[in-house]
Amino acid sequence: MVQLAQPQVLRFAIDDLYRGVTAEKLGGYALLPRMLDKGRATLADTNGEYHYNCPLDKRFLSFVGIDPKKLLAELKKGKGDGEILEWIQANAKQKRSPWEIQQWSDYMDRRGPDSDAETLEFFADYVAKLSKTREDIKTWADMLDVDDFVSFGGRA
Repeated sequence: MVQLAQPQVLRFAIDDLYRGVTAEKLGGYALLPRMLDKGRATLADTNGEYHYNCPLDKRFLSFVGIDPKKLLAELKKGKGDGEILEWIQANAKQKRSPWEIQQWSDYMDRRGPDSDAETLEFFADYVAKLSKTREDIKTWADMLDVDDFVSFGGRA
């Protein structure tokens, strides 16, 4: 007998992945909706170039103290975003207050390449592949939003 939750996971396609990095938050958390989309796409083997538990996802997972394999197991049950958020809140090793979540999310939305020359060069080269004229792409979130937009047929 097929469980009702399975079709939700199996129908998940790469086209469902575009929610944007900065536009969408869940429980106040930046990155979380996109990470959940990538997890569902991974389970359905429709993730394409998107990677669940990438370095950006690990920032969220570390902030709340959630094991990525356990989160993926919850997604496999076909839970919706609200149910997953409840599970995260119940199982997080780091219980965060609303102000901590807001500060962390604001930082993640505004975080840009500010470290070594190799990282700065990677960022500049990646943005140049997306657009030769845009000068407003300053943060990792900006870059990912434009990359997702272009990946789904938009023009930067």
